[in-house]
Amino acid sequence: MTNTPTSPQSPVLQNTGGVPAVDGADPYQREEQTFPTLKESHLDRIQSFCQKETLKDGALLFERGERSVDFFIILSGAVEIFDTDDQGNANVFTVHRKNQFTGELDLFNDREILVSGRASGITEVLRFERADFRRMVVAEPDIGEIIMRAFILRRVGLIQHAQGGVTVIGRKQDAVTLQIDRFLTRNGYPHRMLDIDVDEDSASAMEGFSINRNDLPVVILPDGKLVKSPSDKELADALGLTEELHPDHLYDLAVIGAGPSGLAAAVYGASEGLETIIVEKLAPGGQAGTSSKIENYLGFPTGISGQALAGRAQIQAQKFGAKLAISRNAVGLDCDGDYNKVKLEGDEAICARALVIATGASYRKLNLENDEKFEGQGIHYAATPMEAKLCHDEEVAVIGGGNSAGQAAMFLSQTAKHVHLLIRSDSLAASMSSYLIDRLEASPKVTIRFGTAITELIGKNHLEYLRWKGPDGIEDKDIRNVFVMIGAVPNTDWIGDCLQLDGCGFIRTGSDCQGEPTDSPYMTSRPGVVAVGDVRSGSVKRVASGVGEGSVVIQAVHKYLEDQKNIERAQAETEMA
Repeated sequence: MTNTPTSPQSPVLQNTGGVPAVDGADPYQREEQTFPTLKESHLDRIQSFCQKETLKDGALLFERGERSVDFFIILSGAVEIFDTDDQGNANVFTVHRKNQFTGELDLFNDREILVSGRASGITEVLRFERADFRRMVVAEPDIGEIIMRAFILRRVGLIQHAQGGVTVIGRKQDAVTLQIDRFLTRNGYPHRMLDIDVDEDSASAMEGFSINRNDLPVVILPDGKLVKSPSDKELADALGLTEELHPDHLYDLAVIGAGPSGLAAAVYGASEGLETIIVEKLAPGGQAGTSSKIENYLGFPTGISGQALAGRAQIQAQKFGAKLAISRNAVGLDCDGDYNKVKLEGDEAICARALVIATGASYRKLNLENDEKFEGQGIHYAATPMEAKLCHDEEVAVIGGGNSAGQAAMFLSQTAKHVHLLIRSDSLAASMSSYLIDRLEASPKVTIRFGTAITELIGKNHLEYLRWKGPDGIEDKDIRNVFVMIGAVPNTDWIGDCLQLDGCGFIRTGSDCQGEPTDSPYMTSRPGVVAVGDVRSGSVKRVASGVGEGSVVIQAVHKYLEDQKNIERAQAETEMA
């Protein structure tokens, strides 16, 4: 048996979520990179990090659902990697042989792993405990690079072949189904989507699990358990997607928000030795993660999707030891203690010496009568391959005059019948990059409608058509999907009175409670709390700017932590005297 997947029923999915893309190719066909064979010289260099073991035939090395499993290199024999189908039957899809190794991206975090591994025949292995594995990757960067590349490709393979994942049954046009699909996709979690209106397999699956239509949408877990219409938090907990939190633990640095600025802060903080945790409400990437393509980010001349950029940064942060708590919404900030305590949804909390707030901003809503009713059922705040499938060969509307709206319009024009870009003003020049304006004006599939605004959303359960008012008067249009990318509302409602905000709700930085200048332009009115990215008052609302702020702010964090240590040292000396 080779490393190539053996299951003929594994559908190939093209959307790899937050995991860096591999140009649409099947990574399982790139065996030299996805399942590399280490050289004997590699093994000689890493002997001090591991111990040799001999396993009996059928012995389990690790089992799906475990956390913090070990890393193994096979010396002789073989290790079978398998998942289970909806009925609990084992499906061996990969076999590692001499000088190959086990694992994928979950070896860089403490999430529940997706697959199981067992010895095939008498098997001799090198076992690396989790801490030793991390030390080895850092100490031997060339070997670490081989492992990292393989782990990324393996996760992409799991996603593309829906292996080690879950099954979702529902209607793709249903808001909750779309929410589940979006959450799993953006978090790079393998899943198989069964649309009851399209997929024939859905009927037999529903019958086999005694599911009726009133239960939908349903997520079928690998052990056969059902999760009905779960929230993001419920789904993350059921899948073991988040880190286990310990309320009494004190981190050096907590980063609230995993957009570009928060991920940059986590990468630099963790790489410079700070014990770092990132807390994210939905998925890495933030608002930028919904961007189909960013073409003016330094170093990517052909562009990169927001999800791919976030995926790379997330992996970097975890490689350096940062912990990532997904689907943990910050609901409060405790200002009374000596340290920064962030209250999370579900009566959880984390404490840290220093705090980076990078919660960003959200797109404004249309503020029309039926906008909440049609959210996820015709109104969208992201334009990714997932949303593009919903409006294939249909006319769509994009609302907004910024780069995000322009990128969405160009992306959707690849699959939609026609794209109408609606803006209230009479020009795009003040808010959109010129390269995007040129493309929009040149595209025969995009119509820019200046001075135009939607006045009414009409439909029964799903948006059926909309009414807008423009220079030529009121017009009804048969459009079932609208992409809203207007303005920015800061995500600061959880902060309360702890920090000073400006008139629009963005966090003021650069001055303390008395209005005196702080050492850093990113320091808030509370010492030890900094703000970066879109949530910061006066920031430039661009991905590159957010990444820059998240990177340089760690200098201010280090200075604050060093000052605190000096104060504590002086107090201790005074008490001893």
